[in-house]
Amino acid sequence: MHLRSGFLVTLSTLALGGCLYGFAGGGLPPSIKTVAVLPFDNQTPEPTLTQEISRAVREAVERRLGLRQSAESQADAVVRGSITRYEPDLPVAYQAGEDREVNVTKRQVQISVNVEILDQKQGKPIWQRNLLVKGDYDPGREADGRRKALEDLVVNIVEGAQSQW
Repeated sequence: MHLRSGFLVTLSTLALGGCLYGFAGGGLPPSIKTVAVLPFDNQTPEPTLTQEISRAVREAVERRLGLRQSAESQADAVVRGSITRYEPDLPVAYQAGEDREVNVTKRQVQISVNVEILDQKQGKPIWQRNLLVKGDYDPGREADGRRKALEDLVVNIVEGAQSQW
């Protein structure tokens, strides 16, 4: 009985100590409370990408990072970027058909984006990356691949802002 209670005390101490463990240095600086997401420059022939990416990033920094939207002149941080490449129809999976025919069974959207989060007060980048995001889709369903690629982009930006690595 005495051994059992000693074990429970040790286990409780380890469990509580584990709750206090964490990484230092991650996350956005505490002074960053507001953000302006600028329209991304679009160097591709796909005109709607600027609006789609800017909207997805704006929603993500508000919901996932807890930042309030603000005008650029008032914001603590600015997110800006450029869309450098859009490949909507890359074949990635094939299947043999009849008479030596090859059928594409899976396609992929690829989007290359340069992204920067800038601390306006310090005048320094908090985080910046050149990202290549991808989204697989069944033939004829490019919008599905595009949505997956945008989700991947948002995850990369949010995780990058949170870790700053």
